[in-house]
Amino acid sequence: MSEPVIVNAKGLSCPQPIMETQKAVKKTKEGIIEVHVDTVTSRENVARFARKKGWEVSFEDHDDWHKVIMKK
Repeated sequence: MSEPVIVNAKGLSCPQPIMETQKAVKKTKEGIIEVHVDTVTSRENVARFARKKGWEVSFEDHDDWHKVIMKK
């Protein structure tokens, strides 16, 4: 399996995290994309976008940031 694609969207306000995730989805038809965000709102919005595009979604929550793990 190849390395995950990392999208660092920390510090970005909506809709920028989704826009950055969308760029990664266009380049990555399958595999793993990790999106790093620093708000719960961004985490939920990215997850909603990913699920609509057919990706499985899981989370890793850290003290001051969140990792949205997208798999396809």
